[in-house]
Amino acid sequence: MRMDEIGYHHRHDQDFCIDRPEGAGDWLLLVITTPAIFRVAGTETHVKAGSFILYTPDCPQYYRTDPEYGEYINDWMHFGPDEQEEALINAYEIPLNRPVCLGDVTGLSVLMRTICHEFYSAHTHRVDTVNAYFHILINKLHEQVERLTPVSVFSESSYGERLMWIRECIFRRQGYAWNIDELAASLSLSRSRFQHLYSETFGTSVTQDIIASRIQFATELLKNPEIPIEKISEMCGYASASYFIRQFKEQTGSTPSQFRKKL
Repeated sequence: MRMDEIGYHHRHDQDFCIDRPEGAGDWLLLVITTPAIFRVAGTETHVKAGSFILYTPDCPQYYRTDPEYGEYINDWMHFGPDEQEEALINAYEIPLNRPVCLGDVTGLSVLMRTICHEFYSAHTHRVDTVNAYFHILINKLHEQVERLTPVSVFSESSYGERLMWIRECIFRRQGYAWNIDELAASLSLSRSRFQHLYSETFGTSVTQDIIASRIQFATELLKNPEIPIEKISEMCGYASASYFIRQFKEQTGSTPSQFRKKL
């Protein structure tokens, strides 16, 4: 599998619109986490949150923010499957070039986040690891399409919806000084119980999600050479630039300066 580009939990404002009449030239998987408007076969349709669409390279693409919602958030992956992977997609009969509502795409989104972090890392085996995760992603996508019911990473806990809201806030407010005790108190839970439910629900800790949201935000800010690294550190919620640099390197394999130089 050839990975061209990938993004996780990208937020777009109310003016966002993609219009590619000739397609993207490669395959595109969108995991849609907010309502949006898509054009399919010349007709615009409202697509619900919790949907996906898998575009083939030459299929026209048009999608935009739903003005009634005001913001569009998705995970996306531009890629090129090899012959065996394309045959697998066809054998699984995964719908192509049309939105499919699954209801819950949390599991898919978690996988997209993992692939994104691995792809942009400096890990020795990142290419093989990305390929392995891609196969898992296709398998999980097939399972959800086959059942047309969510394969959720949520536990049966009644706290699932409120935990999802907290997680959404973490990835929306990357610079906020999150406090685990306060988050636990907001659900009337002890710190340990909250952390256990969070990990059980999402397959990762709340601390790791806070770090992931900040590092992801930092990688976007580093694309602008006019923003000093010290300022980026502050915007991402770090009280110390040195701690930000150390944590960024731990997560990506590069310091912020090295990452910016690569860009």
